[in-house]
Amino acid sequence: MCLAPTAGAQQADDPGARLGDLLVGEMARLQVETRPVADVAFTAADGAPTTLDAFAGTPVLVNFWAPWCAPCREEMPQLSDLQAEMGGETFKVVTISVGRNRHDTMDRFLRDVGAENLPLHTDPGSRLSGAMGVLGLPVTVLITAEGQEIARLQGAADWASPEALALVRHLSGT
Repeated sequence: MCLAPTAGAQQADDPGARLGDLLVGEMARLQVETRPVADVAFTAADGAPTTLDAFAGTPVLVNFWAPWCAPCREEMPQLSDLQAEMGGETFKVVTISVGRNRHDTMDRFLRDVGAENLPLHTDPGSRLSGAMGVLGLPVTVLITAEGQEIARLQGAADWASPEALALVRHLSGT
């Protein structure tokens, strides 16, 4: 499914409007729309409450997933590869498990698919995912350093593909 950018995303000062030439291959399925990110708490990997504001100043790719999600099993190793290649001071992959999943189950899932370098953030009450309009899994949301959502993709994608890497380089300014 390929959706055209909304009218608001076509404004010159809109960061989503600058994605046009990067929407190729699987990245053509991105739904481009600039909107604020929900200020709703989730649980960080260390067990403390946090919000997406904690990542302010760094572009992030937020992936909502669950260990029972078959497409997530396919996608998580690619997100892990993306984090290994591009993650750092100028970009981060932020994975958030949705629902009341047991920590040992989530940990085993990440280990089994070879994605142990991804953070184990959780949204046990699905409050953040609900506020962000996540209706199915996986959903990946691209957020600018200024905290604006600029695009999202419903379903699995190869986030280690050349097209995804070009998009992340654009987002991170590298």
